[in-house]
Amino acid sequence: MATATEKIYSIGDFAKAVGLTAPTLRYYENEGLIEPHRHANGRRYYEESDVNWVKFLLHLKGTGMSISELKQYVVWRAEGDATIPQRLELLKQVKADFLVQFNEVQHHLQILNDKINWYEEKETGITTDNENFASYLQRFGHHE
Repeated sequence: MATATEKIYSIGDFAKAVGLTAPTLRYYENEGLIEPHRHANGRRYYEESDVNWVKFLLHLKGTGMSISELKQYVVWRAEGDATIPQRLELLKQVKADFLVQFNEVQHHLQILNDKINWYEEKETGITTDNENFASYLQRFGHHE
């Protein structure tokens, strides 16, 4: 039970605090990713530590970690320090996969920036010839 000085959140307030909807929180609960506290009448409530936990889960999810991987992480976490090697290996694999995606996103951003620059040069008259975008990219060593 929360101490008198610790903030407690209803499911609606908790949803706002973590940027999720109440149905999403219930889904996470059903999947075993979060475990709300319960008042005597059975109503859910959450504490500040739960806010931090969900934010951490969302960071992991943002790296591309699947719900099944998150569930496995939660199980291993609950089992304690003996599972640190498994958690570490999972996080390293997620990081490696994320870096591949990150590099792809950076490449897409570079192409987008190049296209914007090309249009800006055309629009401002810096480039007045009929150079196409592919030729423009080749000048900088980029490829579509």
